[in-house]
Amino acid sequence: MPGPRTRYAQRGDVNIAYQVVGDGPVDLVFVNGLVAHMDLMWAEPEATAMLERLATFSRLILFDKPGTGLSDPVIGAPTIEQRMEDLRAVMNAAGSERAFVIGYSEGGYPAARFAATHPERVEALILLSTAARVAEDYDPEYGFRHALERCWGDLNELAVKRWGEGEFALQLAPSWSSSEAHRRLAPIFERASASPGMVRAIIDGMREYDNRSVLPAIRVPTLVLHPSDEWIPVELGRDLAGRIPGARFVELPGADHIPFAGDYRPLVAEIEEFVTGRRGKQEPDRVLQTVVFTDIARSTERAAELGDQRWRSLLERHDRLVDEQISRYGGRRVKSLGDGCLATFDGAARAVRCARAICAAAEDIGVEIRAGVHSGECEVIGDDLGGLAVHIGARIGALASPSEVAVSRTVCDLVVGSGIAFSERGTHELKGVPGRWRLYGVPADRPGGSRLDREAAAPTPGPRETMRPIDRAVVTLGRRAPSFGRAGFRLGRRWRSRAT
Repeated sequence: MPGPRTRYAQRGDVNIAYQVVGDGPVDLVFVNGLVAHMDLMWAEPEATAMLERLATFSRLILFDKPGTGLSDPVIGAPTIEQRMEDLRAVMNAAGSERAFVIGYSEGGYPAARFAATHPERVEALILLSTAARVAEDYDPEYGFRHALERCWGDLNELAVKRWGEGEFALQLAPSWSSSEAHRRLAPIFERASASPGMVRAIIDGMREYDNRSVLPAIRVPTLVLHPSDEWIPVELGRDLAGRIPGARFVELPGADHIPFAGDYRPLVAEIEEFVTGRRGKQEPDRVLQTVVFTDIARSTERAAELGDQRWRSLLERHDRLVDEQISRYGGRRVKSLGDGCLATFDGAARAVRCARAICAAAEDIGVEIRAGVHSGECEVIGDDLGGLAVHIGARIGALASPSEVAVSRTVCDLVVGSGIAFSERGTHELKGVPGRWRLYGVPADRPGGSRLDREAAAPTPGPRETMRPIDRAVVTLGRRAPSFGRAGFRLGRRWRSRAT
């Protein structure tokens, strides 16, 4: 019997494999961890049982992130913003307007940021075995530096250097160590799920993942689940929950990072209670957005210089130019502001790049534009936005020089790893805003770009290019007849029980 039908969503030219299982009253989207392969998951009996249990009370939506499993290969290290776009593309393709979102492991970062940025699409958020940040130098008051160094040692040694041997998967799932079938499957799963180059790129991107400034903006109900003795220190789960307003933290029994490796039943029970026991429906009136303010520098002098008719013509060209760039970078024009505008983006990096593109394009029509960029919680007022974050963005834009993009420290933190370079602009007081604010400017592009830019310029091979013949055979069996794969696991368990 074949597994669920695989369909493909599209993000630009990238095809994203997804599956829909069950017909429950609510949508439940599972954002997977470092790598995944849906067909192989359906060939593993415990994974199948867990997914089928989730599908009894939901319409379960699964997908392989670009660069992994059944989805297209991609170039370079994926950013959190790209992962957010993957999630939105899959939800749109699956016809899901609003869903419960599970963010597991590396998938917790885009899931959390998606919930903060698009609360109208997220009924509630479930974060499993993930963290606010996992860089080696992240060690708040809990003192778990040693545990984090161990995690990164495993990533560097078992994942980066020895991907495809299966040792990393077994490290994440100690319950599999006594299973000959799982020891044989682990290297196949690794090779089929992603190429060594893609794994290196993902891990390189993970070093820069940081959701600390985003988590306080999450306003949807949130459940944080973390096994007590698993690979990622449980203290990171507590730290994560403590940063999200109203989040509930549950410490689960077990030592497996892979959720279906051990006893998945306590995990599914917590998820089911959270999903089916929710009462009421809160429509959010605050969302996390990146705002961009633009205006024409020295506009009064230019208007006097050109006269009314020529000035109006120039403004019309300016408006078309600005709208083209906002559309190109996936933003939304909120409103016009005389000789400028307010636009919003759900990703800080796209907002900065759009602002730079507007400044550069404006020079071609003979005007200089200055722009301000800030990320924060905004109040939704119909089609308009308000709140302190909008006020801060306007004040930052007023301090920018002609043809310059000025940004807040918050924006700098959110685009770490994107390759965008910033220069210090000093500390400033913003009229009507408490405290002093450190600002940064975006200089002209540097020749050659950053290290991540250079590495991203080379295509990363997909798993299909690095799999062995036995890998392809197992994957084909998992896709066409997953029940045979599950039978093999069960037969192995029976043989071991008789042998003991």
